Amino acid sequence: MPDTPDGRAPWRSRFGARVAPGGADVRVWAPDVARVAVRLEGGTADVPLAAEADGLHAGYVPGLVAGARYRVVAGEGPALPDPASRSQPDGVHGASAVVDPGAFAWAVHQWPLPPLDRLVVYELHVGTFTPEGTFAAAAARLPWLVSLGVTAVELMPVAAFPGRRNWGYDGAALYAPAAAYGSPDDLRRFVDAAHGLGLGVILDVVYNHFGPDGAYTAALSRRFFSERHRNPWGAGINLDGAGSRQVRDFFIDNAQHWIHEYRFDGLRLDATHALVDHSSCHFVAELAAQVRASAPRRTVWVIAEDHRNLRTIVDPPSAGGWGLDAVWADDLHHVLRRLTAGDDEGYYADFQGTPEEVARTLDCGWLYQGGHAPHFGGPRGTDSTGLPRSAFVVCIQNHDQIGNRANGDRLHHAVDEATWRALSLLLLLAPETPLLFMGQEWAASSPFQYFTDHHDELGRLVRDGRRNEFRHFRAFSDPARRQAIPDPQADATFERSRLRWEEIERPRHARVVALYRDALALRRGLAPGGRAGEESVAAPAEGATGVTLRRRRPDGTALAIVACLRGDGRVRLPAPDGPRPAARIALDTEDPRYAADPRPPRLADEAVTFARPGAIVLEWPASGARQ
Repeated sequence: MPDTPDGRAPWRSRFGARVAPGGADVRVWAPDVARVAVRLEGGTADVPLAAEADGLHAGYVPGLVAGARYRVVAGEGPALPDPASRSQPDGVHGASAVVDPGAFAWAVHQWPLPPLDRLVVYELHVGTFTPEGTFAAAAARLPWLVSLGVTAVELMPVAAFPGRRNWGYDGAALYAPAAAYGSPDDLRRFVDAAHGLGLGVILDVVYNHFGPDGAYTAALSRRFFSERHRNPWGAGINLDGAGSRQVRDFFIDNAQHWIHEYRFDGLRLDATHALVDHSSCHFVAELAAQVRASAPRRTVWVIAEDHRNLRTIVDPPSAGGWGLDAVWADDLHHVLRRLTAGDDEGYYADFQGTPEEVARTLDCGWLYQGGHAPHFGGPRGTDSTGLPRSAFVVCIQNHDQIGNRANGDRLHHAVDEATWRALSLLLLLAPETPLLFMGQEWAASSPFQYFTDHHDELGRLVRDGRRNEFRHFRAFSDPARRQAIPDPQADATFERSRLRWEEIERPRHARVVALYRDALALRRGLAPGGRAGEESVAAPAEGATGVTLRRRRPDGTALAIVACLRGDGRVRLPAPDGPRPAARIALDTEDPRYAADPRPPRLADEAVTFARPGAIVLEWPASGARQ
């Protein structure tokens, strides 16, 4: 699939080493020094680059062919890895290696993608998704995800990080895939394999901070950091001060390189609330526009992680928005966890966990739309009315909501199997875009704990800092309990977090897989979810802790997902506009295929009575559909 229409110059990266006949053209931004040179590994002399405007240094380096190793020398400083290196085979502190992305033989050249309102996103961490922890091993599992009903895979960050293991949010060499996962071409093979199976591929990228170790980008220019803004990781990224044009260009170029050199279909931008920018055009809006403009014949999704519930993120530029496709919307997770597991500390304190909150969140995409949120510290959110429900990416688990817990325990470790089945069905049939975190589709036994592999001094600070984060929580007020929190630096912490694929063959886990597979098959036959706030799709249950969610097939057939999420109880069905024929049960979480000890709900004309938490999908023919 060509990236540009005929007659348009193809995209070319503005930074790093670009292969040319007999060598490479190299561009480095180092505005604080007068001289920059390239040092080839095994070479006899440094090759100086010519100083250009705005602190750029560029030039042709003979002999710097694909596979050659090199470093960058700025002024009288030491030889450092190239900040835009495409490969760091010996780690983030080693020499950079030249890569020719044009030499890769792609097998798939046309890969039609599902529309946004048909996305079912599966988030995975390459290092723990398989026993091998590589791109190649992950690619081998893709057919299984397709059989499940997944339509897009989202990779947690793969940019090179220090050590052998990391969540990815300590990325240091932002253009280089982590060598622990494989080579750049191994990542291309993963994307190619996904496209061959009809899967879209989204990459999580981090532009709000650099990893604390091995990030030589900032070593070549102090202007990457802001003198006015800070974020949870320290100094903010300079997006609106002196020199910010080149900083913005560097990150935008990085985003484009993933789209063009690896053919990713979309990007998930980490913590956009930490990208502080007071310029006339917000950095995120510019990034989205430039990425799409560079690939006009392709679908490119841009998704934000942002806890502020701002419609600006997905409003079009014509309405003053950033123009993104979607935003992670965690309110549904928070409400459901408060309701079913009882969490009430931290940001859960802003939620009551009531059926009314669940219904309102399903109707609107997020719960908070400007109301006061005590833990947040003030008003939170904006009116979501009219936004596509597909623009809200919702979950009952993701890497943060698991891994940021002290022990990395998953929600299905805290609730019983019946409740987990009900929560899963509600997520999979919600009108918003569902996101699954690897392993939830079989209720994996493995946790997902926070792990790193920093040098000893930094590792000690990370370990102590993480344990100290939990001092305000009741369960960890005792220092001895905090000391028992898993050490991020320990090999065992990483190993515990690996998925155990053999579990999917065991009856207990296989029943969960069957539910996910059948629910996603049912979802494929539903009409798109419409727009937030324009019609009520959910209502709190009467007399039970649950909700009724209304969906529709394209032919007008009405469906009701009736869920009791805690305890037992009687749930009233939505009233029809006229005579209602008998309902057909399309799916029941108490079916023996999903439940080892079925306790089916009792269905009457006006209500469903549950003996325990569960969910049932009822279907009426089009003539009885509620209009």
